[in-house]
Amino acid sequence: MFLGLDFGTSGVRACVTAPDGQIEDMDRIDFGSLPEHEAASNWREALLSLIARIPVGMRKRLAALAIDGTSATVLACDEALNPTWPPLMYNDARATEEAAAIRRAAGEEHPAAAATSGLAKMLWLKKRLGHSRARLYLNQADWLSALLSGRPVSDTHNALKMGADPETGQWPAWVEYLADVDTLPVLVKPGAALGLVERPRAWALGLNPDCLVRAGTTDSIAAFLAAGVSRPGEAVTSLGTTLVLKLLSEARVDDGRYGVYSHWFGNLWLAGGASNAGGGVLRQHFSDDELPALSARINTERSSSLDYYPLPRPGERFPVNDPALPPRLEPRPADRAEFLHGLLEGLARIEALGYRRLAELGATPLSRVVSAGGGAANPAYTRIRAGMLGVPVSRAAEDEACYGAARLARFGQAIFPGEQDE
Repeated sequence: MFLGLDFGTSGVRACVTAPDGQIEDMDRIDFGSLPEHEAASNWREALLSLIARIPVGMRKRLAALAIDGTSATVLACDEALNPTWPPLMYNDARATEEAAAIRRAAGEEHPAAAATSGLAKMLWLKKRLGHSRARLYLNQADWLSALLSGRPVSDTHNALKMGADPETGQWPAWVEYLADVDTLPVLVKPGAALGLVERPRAWALGLNPDCLVRAGTTDSIAAFLAAGVSRPGEAVTSLGTTLVLKLLSEARVDDGRYGVYSHWFGNLWLAGGASNAGGGVLRQHFSDDELPALSARINTERSSSLDYYPLPRPGERFPVNDPALPPRLEPRPADRAEFLHGLLEGLARIEALGYRRLAELGATPLSRVVSAGGGAANPAYTRIRAGMLGVPVSRAAEDEACYGAARLARFGQAIFPGEQDE
């Protein structure tokens, strides 16, 4: 059997599958709102707890596992993988001076040139910690995988925003100069075999001693892998706490000015970006019970006439890259269903602008969108999105990123077009 673990912004989910893809077990732990200084210890505890909660018969049959995490969430660690500073989260934009230095070295269009990039966070941490207090900088999925395998490396999907070259799979010379090559993790392809779960850890968790740990990926790419999209022009929109677009493209497109970047995907490219808008802003204004009831009252045949840009707080990454962009949530109608209508339209406009931006930069034109995440279950939202996108919109048969991580555990590098597993 195969285990996928998805560390998102609001919790962690686990999925165990059989070789044919049949789901055998699903579980989750919600984080709620974590203080910064407790985040890493909560992730570690959730990782071990979820594995320990898998039925013992399945644990003994696990052949491989893979972990996905939020892109550009960075930890500074000592040699024993103990964090020496609270993790800097994916949307942390404090590293403005460091981002300016990256732009001077790599140009404004580079995916690492934003203040929210993994490399900008790494440079910010290095200024404050020095070499004695931090020997290694890892992304969230890298760190969690290393806790099991003992091998601190980074997959090229998570390392893209640290400056890794997706074509060569190496650190460019300018990254080595800025960051110091000794603190950069070794790069591997997503799905690469890292080694077996360390024996003491496997014994303590009751795992198959031959369970392989594979290099992971980002949470949004794991959602893409879960959806099973395979043709250029097809895309997956992940409608979770944030709004993430991934388009399968024959051409690579990158432009840091708009938060656009492309991930290696075998002989194709996965072009896209991640907005700070999404379900997170809806949760600021509506309960989980309110959303379906109010959505049912929305007349999607007409426009709300509300021009919202629904951010949970100032700052946007894609399709506009502006760390200071303010939310636009006024005027506020008295009817809460109408307010929700305006928010859903605002989210749909961001999604449509994102796909137009990719096409303008040279990506394969959009032909179909598959929806993943909690927002995919809202019929009113789906109708609004389909009208603005102008292409067929459907819901993924499997839309949990943990299922995509389990597929990565099962197939390894062979899950990517033109690749073979090693």
